[in-house]
Amino acid sequence: MVDQKEVQKVAKNARINLSDEEASKFSEEFDKILGMFETLDEVDTEDVEPSFHPVDVDSTTRSDEKEETLEKEEVFQNTENEEEGYFKGPSA
Repeated sequence: MVDQKEVQKVAKNARINLSDEEASKFSEEFDKILGMFETLDEVDTEDVEPSFHPVDVDSTTRSDEKEETLEKEEVFQNTENEEEGYFKGPSA
């Protein structure tokens, strides 16, 4: 069983704040989900070939073409988050 402490640990890693009530609810839901995986583990797949796509898929990609790029001034004209020629992201 996934306990509330484990749910809170996962939530903290995901930077999600959960109340004790929410952690309790998710604990129950995680147990149900893990139970579904246990059911899948019981399926005999001994003689089944792996299948990544149920139908044939053709990967069509465009060719790379060189295009004109923006000047640095144009790139940063609508942001205040620029520092020394780079976009400045939030500090963690």
